[in-house]
Amino acid sequence: MIYVVIIYLWVALLLYLLLGGADFGAGIIELFTTEDNKARTRRISYQAIGPVWEANHMWLIIAIVILFVGFPAIYATMSVHLHIPLVAMLLGIIARGTAFAFRNYDAVTDNMQKVYNKVFVYSSFITPLFLGIIAGSAVSGRIDLNANTFLSAYIFSWLNWFSVTIGLFTASLCGFIAAIFLIGEAKYDEMERKRFVRKAVQMNIAAVISGGLVFISAVSDGIPLVQWVFGNAVGITAVSAATISLIILWYLIYKGRSKSLRLLAGFQITMILLTTTYKHYPNIVILKNGGYLSLLENRGADKTIEALALALLIGSIFILPALVYLIYSFQKRGTDQAH
Repeated sequence: MIYVVIIYLWVALLLYLLLGGADFGAGIIELFTTEDNKARTRRISYQAIGPVWEANHMWLIIAIVILFVGFPAIYATMSVHLHIPLVAMLLGIIARGTAFAFRNYDAVTDNMQKVYNKVFVYSSFITPLFLGIIAGSAVSGRIDLNANTFLSAYIFSWLNWFSVTIGLFTASLCGFIAAIFLIGEAKYDEMERKRFVRKAVQMNIAAVISGGLVFISAVSDGIPLVQWVFGNAVGITAVSAATISLIILWYLIYKGRSKSLRLLAGFQITMILLTTTYKHYPNIVILKNGGYLSLLENRGADKTIEALALALLIGSIFILPALVYLIYSFQKRGTDQAH
């Protein structure tokens, strides 16, 4: 049953990165859009993120519940030593959701709309930035359980070049995913489609640059990232598959085809997550001075794990079909409106 729980944890993180990433990325795209095009970008973004807007944070909640119930020691360590970026990320989620609701459903249209727009776009960038910082901090080896100062315990555990570059890379990926979603959504408007293709190019370049900075900072901070990625057959295969799928994706884009773009983008994100998590599994948190917290060694009681696994399996029976139908309904509505 422990492996069922671990699989659900990994899949929940993946789906949040994919669906939540497309959601956050829509705001990032808007942040780097000229004023003349912002209104059109918002309109198409609503169509793209509508199917997952209400449901995407469900995956984050599931991941948190799994850690809290199944791996309390890991949950407590991350909550204590990374509480500052965690709070920043949660505040970003709240601010973004509030701004989204008010700028779309406010009964009065006034100058506050400008405030809502700014809160929406900046929190759309800040949230994945700190999500990536948290992920980078978990494996950076900077969390010190024996820290005796505020800075060493709660600041230097996450404020380092490696974690920050992971955050920038995560935000770039979110922007890229959103751009791919928007290309598919704008398939009936060639001018808009070309504009989102340019955004995808920009976000792809940003991801490549920030990804390079991740490797540079890893070497600088003494983190064996190159070994994690290229030191095993799974990592090499996953990187190769992601590269090939990226080439195919751009080929389809420049041929004017929109089908399979989202699947290819999702496949790339899956390969990236697999590459970065496979080598040091099951050590989800790497501590300072060579220690670690393991999903196998630091799990809860067997009865707790069994109950959690059953709850996840039973919950899937209700959640997944409903989510598939939700996405289908929005996509069908969007197709009908386009025609």
